Amino acid sequence: MSAIAEAFGKIESKFNASAAAGLDVVFQFNVDGETHHLSVADGECKLAEGEHDEPTVTLIMDQATLDEIISGELNGMQAFMAGRLRTEGDMMLATRLSDLFGI
Repeated sequence: MSAIAEAFGKIESKFNASAAAGLDVVFQFNVDGETHHLSVADGECKLAEGEHDEPTVTLIMDQATLDEIISGELNGMQAFMAGRLRTEGDMMLATRLSDLFGI
């Protein structure tokens, strides 16, 4: 298992189902060319490797940025403002990651 896949396992384990009420979205992550997506629907979260056909939002970053976000050293907004994180799609949805996954 790659370090990126392990990082996404950590994210998935932090899922807060109560914060996902009413959501039906797909967060796609492109990290150093490796793609994973988290589907959130019906209060459940499912992690899958590869691209989703219709992600709601895609977050693009490098491994170091992902690691710092997961560890809490950096929050997503700081990463975005510093140019270390880019988004495609519903950028406002990306702000819900902290509520949903504590990152």
